[in-house]
Amino acid sequence: MTYVPHHITELTAAGMVQHLDDLCRVLIDSVADGAAISFMAPVSTHDAERFWLNDVRTALDDGSRHLFGAFVDTRLVGTVQLVVGMPPNQQHRAEISKMVVHPHGRRRGLGTALMSEALTVAKRAGKTLITLDTRTGDVSEMLYRGLGFEEAGVIPDFAFDPDGKARHATTYMYRYL
Repeated sequence: MTYVPHHITELTAAGMVQHLDDLCRVLIDSVADGAAISFMAPVSTHDAERFWLNDVRTALDDGSRHLFGAFVDTRLVGTVQLVVGMPPNQQHRAEISKMVVHPHGRRRGLGTALMSEALTVAKRAGKTLITLDTRTGDVSEMLYRGLGFEEAGVIPDFAFDPDGKARHATTYMYRYL
């Protein structure tokens, strides 16, 4: 791993819009590179913008989600979301969603930094349990294990790979704070 100087920033809805081009680029390029983050390749700019502006911005506005960006200089190169809006019987937990680092920024400490910030904010919000899912065997699974996440179980044939050619299993993981 080659460390690169960076900073992590929590993005508001307005900040998200300010960095929309970079967010779309990270999403589009990551899916094109094989990232299993609920999108099929190729992702159009229109679909990426719709995801950020409709799905994510709405959740940021209502406070049910936090969005963090990893910046190298002034360029956003990675992102992770912390979902804190849970049902009434699950107020003690949060979920990690859409942990994505641009293919050119991987293996440089950005994913660890993004996750560390999300976990800090979750703890500050009074959350005691964090959950996530990831493609089984993906490099991200090793990242999460390194951050103290434990496997809860594996579901086979959970989703298609972004190229639509094969299905992959997903591993559900958790971590206490």
